[in-house]
Amino acid sequence: MDARTYIAENRDEFVAALKEWLAIPSISAAPDHHADVHRSARWLTEHLTATGFPTVEIWETGGLPAVFAEWPAADPQAPTVVIYGHHDVQPVDPVEAWRTEPFAPVEEGDRLIGRGASDDKGQVLFHTLGLRAGMAASGATAPPVTVKLLVEGEEESGSPHFAELLRKHRDRLACDIVVISDTTMWAADTPSMCVGMRGMTDCEISLHGPEVDLHSGSFGGAVPNPLQAMADLLSGLHDADGRITVPGFYDDVVEISAEERELIARLPFDEAEWLRTASSTATAGEAGYSTLERIWVRPTAEINGMWGGHTGAGSKTIVPRSAHAKVSFRLVPGQEPLRVQEDVHAYVEAHTPPGLSAEVRFAGPGVRACASDIHSTAVRAARNAMSTAFGTEVLFTREGGSGPEADIADILDAPLVFVAVGLDDDRIHAPNEKVEVPLLLKGAESVAYLWDELGRSTTT
Repeated sequence: MDARTYIAENRDEFVAALKEWLAIPSISAAPDHHADVHRSARWLTEHLTATGFPTVEIWETGGLPAVFAEWPAADPQAPTVVIYGHHDVQPVDPVEAWRTEPFAPVEEGDRLIGRGASDDKGQVLFHTLGLRAGMAASGATAPPVTVKLLVEGEEESGSPHFAELLRKHRDRLACDIVVISDTTMWAADTPSMCVGMRGMTDCEISLHGPEVDLHSGSFGGAVPNPLQAMADLLSGLHDADGRITVPGFYDDVVEISAEERELIARLPFDEAEWLRTASSTATAGEAGYSTLERIWVRPTAEINGMWGGHTGAGSKTIVPRSAHAKVSFRLVPGQEPLRVQEDVHAYVEAHTPPGLSAEVRFAGPGVRACASDIHSTAVRAARNAMSTAFGTEVLFTREGGSGPEADIADILDAPLVFVAVGLDDDRIHAPNEKVEVPLLLKGAESVAYLWDELGRSTTT
């Protein structure tokens, strides 16, 4: 029996198991659901044990639990792979916008609707099906590579304890490759691999002036206005070409290669349709780059909010005592969030007029960007495996969002490979989240081939 046949014959059992898991409301951001996150971890351990993993453990953290499993290859010299995913899910608000109960998963044709269906329980679970399918096809009792599964329980809450968990268990997690299954493809009929994710750091900037709001007739035009200074500071963040003016901001940026730019250009991107999705009428951004390049491979500075002074009904003619803004920076490979934070502090200080004081508070150390070498043995193997499963060429994409992947790559000192089958219209983080079951089955088939590919090769 080949892997594809095994997967098709076990489709209903796979979906039934996934529906059981999706019924557990493992919302990490909601304290009243923390017991459910623990219950989700226990469910997964039972499923992995039934799958055949000889080692399955719950790893406690300073917050919510992760699950670890290991299945050694028959050949001790075979490569070792760590698969990363998460079993916590987003809140379901606004619940009235759901067509079905968020935690009572429903099949509608080939779609499975429920919170976590795509992000990320469905994409975690296809690995167990793919692993069994590959061994059924070969007749083996152990996989061709050593498989380690690490499924965290706090990804949707910013992974606050994840880096510490990785460091604590670094020896147990030693590997040659890390496979990430928590991203998307370009489209169901255009399979693709993500080869990079941006990082991020964000802050709140405050400018303080007079100790109290002042009468604009008595003091306006004669003392510095914090809101005017904030408007100048924020408007000066970009030049006429859309480049960020913070000194040193681009010093460490790793530029995308001409080859990858060409591969991005080959994607069937409909800018008009994208604008409709964005509810916008025009594109904007850094000159010299396409829309996809701007959101995937270029750093950004976005003004998320600005406030101060009188914002209620009617007029109040004052010089406000303070002004505030929230600003976020998406980062690309090469940029260190802490270095960017230092540069932003210096920029704000340089643009604060005499008579005002500035305060810049960053939300945390930030998240670093990550990228995969598209010529590495691991990426080539994954691309070949997905191409075999889907029966067509697999293209490359990146993602504009951020996650813990850079920490995984650095702490485990292993390259990242993204094998995922979610779609942008899966409505992750939104009401009516869904996943396409045929794509989950293709994900399972892809990893069944991938382990064989890696078992026959050496990693770089």
